Amino acid sequence: MSESSAAPGQPRPFLDTLRKLCARKFALASLVICLLYLGAAVFAEIYSAYCEAAGTEPVYQVQNHAERFQAPSWKHPLGTDYLGRDVLLRAIFAAKTAVKVGIIASAISAAVGVFLGICAGYFGGWVDDVVEWLYSTFASMPSLLFILAFALLVSKGFLFAPLAAAFTAAARVLRTEPGMLAVYLGIGLTGWVSLCRVVRAEAMRLRERQYVLAAKALGETDFRILLRHVLPNLMHVVIVYFTMRFAFAIMTEVIVSYLGLGVQFEPSWGVMIADGQERLWRGIWWEVGGATLFMFVLVLALNILGDALRDALDPRLSE
Repeated sequence: MSESSAAPGQPRPFLDTLRKLCARKFALASLVICLLYLGAAVFAEIYSAYCEAAGTEPVYQVQNHAERFQAPSWKHPLGTDYLGRDVLLRAIFAAKTAVKVGIIASAISAAVGVFLGICAGYFGGWVDDVVEWLYSTFASMPSLLFILAFALLVSKGFLFAPLAAAFTAAARVLRTEPGMLAVYLGIGLTGWVSLCRVVRAEAMRLRERQYVLAAKALGETDFRILLRHVLPNLMHVVIVYFTMRFAFAIMTEVIVSYLGLGVQFEPSWGVMIADGQERLWRGIWWEVGGATLFMFVLVLALNILGDALRDALDPRLSE
């Protein structure tokens, strides 16, 4: 057998996790749904960049006032909105906004929560006191109000010039709007508390394990111990948290965009719900219904996938 071949009985975390997910029908279906949304988001991002470079109008922005408020049909499966735009196309391309905010905001939350939690749990002492004070302070803040205030400051031009220029430059790199960048940061900077607490407790437990004590006795640095011995044993917590936070970030973005402080020039489920709610009393339900359905399916799939990943990755549940 070649050296590159896996030895019998050798741990294969990715394949073992995938096998456990495939054994559960709902978990597998949720994984497929999440991958479809991710694929739609990637395609929408590439397509939008192409339209911007070519100077053409994206298909989801094409207006046809002669077809305003058309009910669902074979031509328009989810009808048209008040500008005659296809609701199904806008709902599909809105996945780009949802997936982008989910990935960026969850990554910020995970990075902050893991860094502070692992430092507090491993080092203890004054480091633990400072981190505990920080997460207690952030836990007492109304997260949604903080996100709305932050988005309002950025989107309405209330920041002083250098900071506004930095936001604009960062938004250009991420191919988003400054107001949406504020939403990313707001969700990310308010969502790390629960992960920090869990990581802190796990790091306290892991620092007393024999392999960590042995590494210290051999003279390994704290950074190397954290990177090689503590962090890998926390990754199951981080992955599950990332999935759950992803769903929360999507719902938060929908609320913020619904209130008019999120995305302005791109399709968003929150904007679609805000635009369509005024015409519900006239029986024009398809714009609100389409956006709600697309959001519901993705959030439900993420929650089911998160529960399945927790069962598959947590070593205490697999024993």
